[in-house]
Amino acid sequence: MPESIVFLDHDTLGPEVSLRRPDLPHDWTAYDRTAPDQVVERARDATILVVNKVPLREAALEQLPKLRFVAVAATGTDNVDVAACRRRGIAVSNVRTYAVHTVPEHTFALILALRRSLIAYRDSVAAGEWQRGGQFTLLTHPIRDLNGATLGIVGRGAIGQAVAALGRAFGMTVLFAARKDARIAEPPYTPFAEVLARGDVLSLHCPLTPETRGLLSDAEFERMARRPLVINAGRGGLVDEAALVRALEDGRIAGAAVDAVSAEPPPPDHPFMRLTGRPDFILTPHVGWASREARQEVANQVTSCIEAFAAGRPRNLVS
Repeated sequence: MPESIVFLDHDTLGPEVSLRRPDLPHDWTAYDRTAPDQVVERARDATILVVNKVPLREAALEQLPKLRFVAVAATGTDNVDVAACRRRGIAVSNVRTYAVHTVPEHTFALILALRRSLIAYRDSVAAGEWQRGGQFTLLTHPIRDLNGATLGIVGRGAIGQAVAALGRAFGMTVLFAARKDARIAEPPYTPFAEVLARGDVLSLHCPLTPETRGLLSDAEFERMARRPLVINAGRGGLVDEAALVRALEDGRIAGAAVDAVSAEPPPPDHPFMRLTGRPDFILTPHVGWASREARQEVANQVTSCIEAFAAGRPRNLVS
C-alpha cells in the first residue's frame, strides 16, 4: 500500500524551495497552511504527516488512527505532543544543523545594527539631520565596537557554537552560560548569574523546555550590570516579553532584538508592538532561520527522513 503523505503548512518553506517527493510509493497532498481546527479533517487518512508549526496535540492525534510518522520541518518540536505520539506508536523526526549559518548570521546582523546604532542613523539621515549638522559626520547616537566586548551565550549546541565562532572573529570574549539552576559550573560553562553580570551582549540559542521558559524575567534583567544588548533568535517563550519591555523602557538594557515571539504573528496589543518605533529595538518576523539555502536544506532533510522511516531505518528521531 502506498503511504499517504500530507504536508499541512507547505507555505512555510517559501515558493522558491524545491521539495523532492520521496522515492517510495505514495499519495501526496500539500496545504499552504492549516488552522488547528482543520488538522483532523485534513490528516484523517494520513500515514505520514509533515508539519512545521501546525500544532499536533493529543486530542487531534487520537483521531488519526492511520498516522505512523510525523516529519517536523524544523528543529524545534514544541508544537508536537511527542509524549502522546510515543504512547500511540507514532515516530517523530526533526531536521538538524540546517540553520548553523543562517541563524548566527542573522544574530550578528541584529547585534551590529544595535551596537552601531544603524537604525538611528538611517532615521537621522532620512529626517535631514546630516544636512542640518553642517559637517562631514553625525555623532548623535552611540557607536560601540564588538572587539573587546563580552558575548554571553545561552545554549551550546551547533548554533550557539557558531555564534561563538563569529563573536571570537570580531575579537569578543565568549562566555557560555551554565544552566540557570546549576550549583556548579565547570568549563566550558560560566555560572548563569555571572554571564548576566559580565555580558555586553546576551544571545539566546537554547531550546524551549519547561526549564527554559521565562529564562529571562525581571530578576534577570536586574542583574545585567553592563546594560547589555539582549538578542533572542531562539524561541519566543525564552523571555518574559513584558519584562523585556520594562527593562528596555527603564534603561536596564541598552537595546533588544527579537526574531521569535510567544505568539506569531504578535497581535496588535502585544507589548513589543509599542516598541517598534524605537531605534534601540528590532523585531524581525521569525526569519533568522529562513535563508534560501537553509530552507532548501530543511526540504532535503524532510524527504530523507521520510525515506529512511519507510525503509525501516528512521533518522533524527525525537526522544
